[in-house]
Amino acid sequence: MAEPTQIAEIVSLTTLTPHTTELVLRPIEHPLSFKPGQWISLQLPVGDHPPLNRAYSLAEPPSPSGHLTLVFDHVPRGKGSGYLSSLKSGDLIPLSGPYGHFVLPEPDSKHLLLIGRYSGLVPLRCMIRSLAQQDSLPSTTLIAQAPDAAEQLYHEEFIALAASHSNFRYLPFVNEAPGSHAETVEVIKQIAGNGRQVAPMIAGIKSFARPLRAIFMELGFDRREVKLETYD
Repeated sequence: MAEPTQIAEIVSLTTLTPHTTELVLRPIEHPLSFKPGQWISLQLPVGDHPPLNRAYSLAEPPSPSGHLTLVFDHVPRGKGSGYLSSLKSGDLIPLSGPYGHFVLPEPDSKHLLLIGRYSGLVPLRCMIRSLAQQDSLPSTTLIAQAPDAAEQLYHEEFIALAASHSNFRYLPFVNEAPGSHAETVEVIKQIAGNGRQVAPMIAGIKSFARPLRAIFMELGFDRREVKLETYD
């Protein structure tokens, strides 16, 4: 059975970094209810057998406007990102969702340890903004990896948030290779070692996320305690 879809209107496209773009949509038929960390699917009229389904995490928590904010990275010769880049305000696109179980744990006394690489920061940013807007941001560390300094998503925003919230720590690292984990592993061991109460959440491609989950397991975490969201 096909997933139920609805049509959304393109509100805006904004360049965030040299290789990423923010896309804002307005569902036309009815507002979409979702939890920070979830994703939606866009049905793109391209590819050998259209529609081409592409999943995108939501970058902004639910808002009164009902707008949905996504971020896509520009894949060389990518059919999906190439099509999205060609859109303009007022164009229409089908979507379905929301989907996914990569959502915030129930509030408790654990330190929230969020780890993301590049576009993997999108669902984590949605969570952080939701908590900050509700003035309920718990003790949190965000480790953010980028392939180069120009591609640090939301870098200035996270710096400002850390400056205004004493319980939010932002640790940006620039590593060209997704498997370069030395600094991140050291921070994980400092925060999550010695039986500390930590709620880990990792988002990114598999070569980034899975080795980090293994580090937590070596520290004594159960596999189910480490929430993972991968994109390939």
